[in-house]
Amino acid sequence: MEYIIRGGIVYDPLNGINGEKMDIAVKGGKIVESVSSGAKVIDASGMIVLPGGVDLHSHIAGSKVNAGRIMRPEDHYRDVVVKAGLTRSGVGYSIPSVFTTGYRYAEMGYTTVFEPATTPLKTRHTHDELADIPIIDKGCFPLFGNNWFVMEYLSRGEIDEAAAYVAWTLEATKGYAIKVVNPGGGERWGWGGSIKSIDDPVPHFNITPREIVRGLCQINKMLNLPHPIHVHPNGLGKPGSYETTIETMDCVRDFSDGRPAIHLTHIQFEGYTGTNWLNIGSGGDEIAKYVNGNPHVSVDLGQIVFSDTTTMTADAPFEYQLYLITGNKWTNADVEAEETAGVVPYVYRRSNYVNAVQWAVGLEVALLAKDPWRVFLTTDHPNAGVFTEYPRVISWLMSKKAREKVLSKVPRNARRRTMIAGIDREYTLSEIAILTRAGTAKILGLKNKGHLGEGADGDIAVYSLNPERIDPSTDYRIVRRAFRHAKYVLKDGELVVNDEKVVRVVEGRTYWVKPKVPKDLYESVISDLRSKFDNYYTVKMSNYFISEDYIGRSAPIYTGGD
Repeated sequence: MEYIIRGGIVYDPLNGINGEKMDIAVKGGKIVESVSSGAKVIDASGMIVLPGGVDLHSHIAGSKVNAGRIMRPEDHYRDVVVKAGLTRSGVGYSIPSVFTTGYRYAEMGYTTVFEPATTPLKTRHTHDELADIPIIDKGCFPLFGNNWFVMEYLSRGEIDEAAAYVAWTLEATKGYAIKVVNPGGGERWGWGGSIKSIDDPVPHFNITPREIVRGLCQINKMLNLPHPIHVHPNGLGKPGSYETTIETMDCVRDFSDGRPAIHLTHIQFEGYTGTNWLNIGSGGDEIAKYVNGNPHVSVDLGQIVFSDTTTMTADAPFEYQLYLITGNKWTNADVEAEETAGVVPYVYRRSNYVNAVQWAVGLEVALLAKDPWRVFLTTDHPNAGVFTEYPRVISWLMSKKAREKVLSKVPRNARRRTMIAGIDREYTLSEIAILTRAGTAKILGLKNKGHLGEGADGDIAVYSLNPERIDPSTDYRIVRRAFRHAKYVLKDGELVVNDEKVVRVVEGRTYWVKPKVPKDLYESVISDLRSKFDNYYTVKMSNYFISEDYIGRSAPIYTGGD
């Protein structure tokens, strides 16, 4: 199939194109220089043309997501999706069913999404759900921050063996990147304690969070993985957390080679000053200063949106504290020898002082950051808000007037403890394209995504937004409406959204990595693992490995380790 998208206003930051009127040609699923006269024409005149959106952090699949769906029927009552010919029925709101997830991302112009936290033992379930999410490409990040094997190897100084174990686990689970959540904190919580510093010991393992983060960062480089370690630090959601966050970023500063070595995720949740809930304030300024001065760090926002949602994380201690604060429904799980997890419903309210501070933190980091290639748009879906509210966040980033409207409705003492009212910066469309496409594809190491250059995947979004006729600073409602529903979306060169509706359902890829390690080391570690599986797990090692043909449209990335 050939298409030519004619006369659109193109934003393609990776190729230095900033609002130029031009044609984009697609053939055989890829962007090409030209197409034949028989190509189908999409008239994009008066509209903007961007690469398909790439989301690096959205909880869309897996056992904790499904637990949230089960425990919150009230979440779905107001958002029922009826079968409509091509598309299947489903439900939302904060935890959409799998098919609805794919349709809604595609209708927003997103074509690639990563599930950022899957316990290795339960990743088969994650792949079952990813396979059912239509249209978009996807992948998942296995958790390693409380993994017994990792902590044992690292505490003994066996970094090569730890790297071989991580390589085996990534291949066994068909995972894409190393995820770290509250390193050592889940394990310590299991013994009735909590981690208050990155130098606190983890019981029975003779190791600290600092050593876990440093060890996994070193392993990430040894395996030459495409994405930096993806870290949810200790102390998330607590007053004063910004200091632990900066300590965590700084503990791997010596791994800097000019590129990010660590990605701090949903930074809003880790950016608070103060010593208690009464004097909590924004540490967004301090976080942004550190990120600006240290190229080894990238972050995503985890931006708060005032709404009813469902929180879910592998940080079980955090979810237990949230349950104690709210008294809402709660579920927690401990996965043998690996990780913990929890789910708690939550409502973010403009009238709530703490929630208003949280809203300001994410925006402050984004607006004070000097390098948009290391700061990315997320809501940590669904933790801080549902992904369908990305257009609202875009309008806040592009319009001070839109931010002032929210500020006028939040508690006065929250305004005093944040800097947001004094920030004039407004993002450009090119910067939005970086935050949502070009930058996220680059940090994920996806060379064929996030741009419209020749050879790139034919993932393209066209929005009914004419920057020659509107000013995003004042017309922020028009911006929000435009990004909520793409006019046209092409996925791998196929028209999947036409006039804001899904018109074709295709199967997306599942990305995973297969790192290379020395054969003798790999076999030695596997031999060691067999005995540990017999001692620690209730499943056999042979049932743990997920075969490539299990995950549908497999897209392995081979990496060269030492």
